[in-house]
Amino acid sequence: MRSFPLKELLSVIKYPLLFLIISWLIFWADAHWNLDLYLLGVNPRTVSGLKGILFAPLIHGDLSHILNNSLPVLILGSMIFYFYKPIAWPSIFWIYLISGLWLWVGGRNNEVIPNYHFGASTLIYGFSTFLFFSGVFRKHKQLMMVSAFVVFTYGSITWGIFPIDRTMSWEGHLFGSISGILVAYSYRKDGPQPLVYQWPEEEIDLEAIANQELLEEQNAAQMQVDLQNDKPSLDPFQIVYHYKDSDESKPTEPKE
Repeated sequence: MRSFPLKELLSVIKYPLLFLIISWLIFWADAHWNLDLYLLGVNPRTVSGLKGILFAPLIHGDLSHILNNSLPVLILGSMIFYFYKPIAWPSIFWIYLISGLWLWVGGRNNEVIPNYHFGASTLIYGFSTFLFFSGVFRKHKQLMMVSAFVVFTYGSITWGIFPIDRTMSWEGHLFGSISGILVAYSYRKDGPQPLVYQWPEEEIDLEAIANQELLEEQNAAQMQVDLQNDKPSLDPFQIVYHYKDSDESKPTEPKE
């Protein structure tokens, strides 16, 4: 199993953690001095409400609100920096900007009592859909496992994009989700990609292969013939004839 060094862990959580520290400091200051920082949220289709595009994700209404958002921001943000490090910053930037801008354009507002949309849940929905669809668009098996984890862990948040609870900014959830999908599709060819095996494009000459095999068979047959011709005789006996000169065969006469 692959180890996870402390240095690498800190490198992927430091920025989401910094975001949470700033959010908690703002929440503490707002609660302590009654600053009414909700006025920095997105007030749709008003000039003053444009500042909410920048500040709204950092502002929370009460303790349960910021507690519910803190852990998902930390986990999902860290996953983006770990699995999509080359495109983490531009992806988060565009999710942050697009979701806030669309919320300003399409969020509900009341002329009598202005509606202010704020909270990091817009980013949570953007991060979760980005992680899910990035694995699907890339057809990357390991990243699709990340997609499955996101669905298993945060699949229930899907209900938040529907106007069931009017006290929640379901528009922020909806636009955050759409921004995550669009960013995932835009960066589908960047960052980690599945391995593609490329086979050599050389043409196979079947006729040449057949001729080579035939030549090898002929050479093998010729070698068998040569071995048979050079094989020594297996006869166990040999008869050798020695011939003598005919003069030597005559009897000699004694001399006087």
